[in-house]
Amino acid sequence: MGNEPATKLGKSTSGAEFGALAQASILIVDDEPGMRNFLVRTLGPRCKHIEEAADTDEASRMLDKSRFDVVILDNIMPGKNGVDWLAEQRAVGFFADAILITAYADLDTAIQALRAGAVDFVLKPFRSNQILNAVARCLDRVRLQRENYVLRYALRASSDRTFLRDNLIGASPATRSVRETIARVARLPTSILLTGESGTGKEVAARSIHSLSDRADKPFVPVNCAAIPPEMIEAELFGHIKGAFTGADSSREGLFLYAHGGTLFLDEIGELPLPMQSKLLRVLEDRRVRPVGSEREVPVDLRVIFATNADLQKEVEQGRFRADLYYRLNVMQIHLPLLKDRGDDVQELASIFMSKLSAQLGMPPVPIDGSVRAALASYDWPGNVRELRNLIERTLILGAFPDDFAGPRTDGQVATADSLADLERRHILSVLKETGGNREEAARRLEISRKTIDRKLALWNG
Repeated sequence: MGNEPATKLGKSTSGAEFGALAQASILIVDDEPGMRNFLVRTLGPRCKHIEEAADTDEASRMLDKSRFDVVILDNIMPGKNGVDWLAEQRAVGFFADAILITAYADLDTAIQALRAGAVDFVLKPFRSNQILNAVARCLDRVRLQRENYVLRYALRASSDRTFLRDNLIGASPATRSVRETIARVARLPTSILLTGESGTGKEVAARSIHSLSDRADKPFVPVNCAAIPPEMIEAELFGHIKGAFTGADSSREGLFLYAHGGTLFLDEIGELPLPMQSKLLRVLEDRRVRPVGSEREVPVDLRVIFATNADLQKEVEQGRFRADLYYRLNVMQIHLPLLKDRGDDVQELASIFMSKLSAQLGMPPVPIDGSVRAALASYDWPGNVRELRNLIERTLILGAFPDDFAGPRTDGQVATADSLADLERRHILSVLKETGGNREEAARRLEISRKTIDRKLALWNG
């Protein structure tokens, strides 16, 4: 177009950042056909989807129908200027980045644009590489923002180590059967319900499904429904606009929108409060979410995988889980077997945990001798794979397997399941003592769910 620089030009955008443009959906709002044509010719061949609107009324209708990653917005237009329209859209639930383009650059306009929620301000006339850089910066900023939030959330919600996250390890018939089922359903859009006791590897299975699907290069967002306070779960899942409730100082997309294009993993779905169950059912049917306080529903494209360690059929019968939601998500059920039913998998997993955790902790591996292997095989593993990993980690820290787990005994026998259960009880109670009885913090340190601690304490106190 022209040779004048944009008001916010940084360093040249990298090829990696332009890679995000290929997956982007962009809306252009400008009353000048020539400018719209220039932007479409510049951005159209490089992005996934592009739309154009000649005025703000048309743009509003487009936002109601589709989800855009970036909006390029002219300020001076007939009827309503871009800044005023943007402020209105932010107030009703518009989250995408907006780049304001204008031929009239002054401090007041720039201040108004920032207050309205614009993230970049480009002065006309501009070159094609200047608008490309501005769009790429927006996409990169949003990507980093979402990744940081999802990673923080995943660290709170997940207990699996990275070296097992995408792999369901083991050669037992039970494990092979699960892997074969995952391979058959991974590329289908079918809803999947993963069942099994705590620690059996439901998140590992969900990540495996995601990695084998056509969404593998998109986000995988794990959510532990039991870990979110009931009063916050709607805002966490669906997002909220500024001022929607006390403490909502800014607008934020929810986890559904963060998982757009990828996979959302809803763990412990049986813990979802009944009012949220009806809202989730509507989202699953309509594929649209309404952020808290918003007047607009936002379309989402994602796969949802559910998991539970509860008997949802019984929960339905007892009125704690909606029957219509249960039938909606229980299209394909995959049951994760108990570790005690996986034969020699426990030996393989113990060796892997010993190797990986010793490197991670910087400690020498502890030999797994015959007596230990016998104890591994004979124990019932009520905490499943998670309990095995925790045992190996404690062993590395102590430098040896606990005396009551393996090794010589006065009766010449290896440790029994009861002695391991005692070890588990002492360890959990010790961590609870260290945290002053804070069960949430103890669960975080032990990398088990708060629900598991509550259940075990009730059992021990009963």
